[in-house]
Amino acid sequence: MTEHALHIAGRRISRDDPPYVIAEMSANHNGSLDTAFAIIDAAVAAGASAVKLQTYRPDTITLDCASEDFQIHGGLWDGQTLYQLYQQAHMPWEWHAPLFAHAKKRGITIFSSPFDHSAIDLLEELGAPAYKIASFEAIDLPLIRYAASTGKPMIISTGMADAEEIGEAVEAARSAGCRELALLHCVSGYPAPAEEYNLATIADMRARFGCVVGLSDHTLDNTTAIASVALGAAILEKHFTLDRSGGGPDDSFSLEPDGLVALCRDSGTAWRALGRVDYGRKSSEQGNVKFRRSLYFVRDLKAGDVIGPQDVRSVRPGFGLPPKHLDAVIGKRLLADVSACTPVKANVIEGL
Repeated sequence: MTEHALHIAGRRISRDDPPYVIAEMSANHNGSLDTAFAIIDAAVAAGASAVKLQTYRPDTITLDCASEDFQIHGGLWDGQTLYQLYQQAHMPWEWHAPLFAHAKKRGITIFSSPFDHSAIDLLEELGAPAYKIASFEAIDLPLIRYAASTGKPMIISTGMADAEEIGEAVEAARSAGCRELALLHCVSGYPAPAEEYNLATIADMRARFGCVVGLSDHTLDNTTAIASVALGAAILEKHFTLDRSGGGPDDSFSLEPDGLVALCRDSGTAWRALGRVDYGRKSSEQGNVKFRRSLYFVRDLKAGDVIGPQDVRSVRPGFGLPPKHLDAVIGKRLLADVSACTPVKANVIEGL
């Protein structure tokens, strides 16, 4: 079976390749273009594969309305209206060009999550190499179809979506021209408890929808993301900030630089550890073979003596016959004298 794969800015992404780690900037710029530049620099230093933005204006994602429908109650953003939250969190569109240029200068891939058609138009002008559909927009099939019509690779997060809704999103993307598609298993809690992630879903998602799969991880540490690699996650996305106590809308559940360094390092280690089916002796084991058990004489014996149970033992090191030959050795005659503490060899035993 051919492994599912997609390509973003020349980088092949599949289960057979090292994990593709996306540092999600989200609202963690906290209204400062300099902070946004610094987040890109920190992502490069950590070894991330890509930085991702979010492209919307408050009036393209919600309405400036204070009615109950638009109020947020509970959680991180309690007491705000949706418009107030997105006014605070959004990235000014005039920042996109300098951020794309800075990422190019630093040698890291940059792309974004668009939230309406005008965002896709802007990102097309900037040459975005891929599109990411956020979990909350996974049911916006017209948005998915418009992004797919660009022919660019697409990643869709699946938080809150059931299997039918994911299937509809996949069909919308493929029918509109998307040929390289990935799905990210996701729990849209901020933060999300690890026990709700049900990582076994990743393997089922890959088989059911026939595409690259990964994880959009909103837990507070890297354990869930690292574990997902063992189940076939080829993409790992985590919110990323310079300072978790920075006070921004997403800071509190984002990775700080040392956490992103650890994610890039440890996910790569987990992927390399998976390897392939291999029962052979490994190079790191070669020097220890001599310390396995083998048969040794424990008494001095003469040529012609019959070897008894009291004459031979299975001990370390491993220079004698393997212990599986013990029954065959007992009762045989010696062809030469042997000394205690010497390995049992076939050439000194009659009939072996």
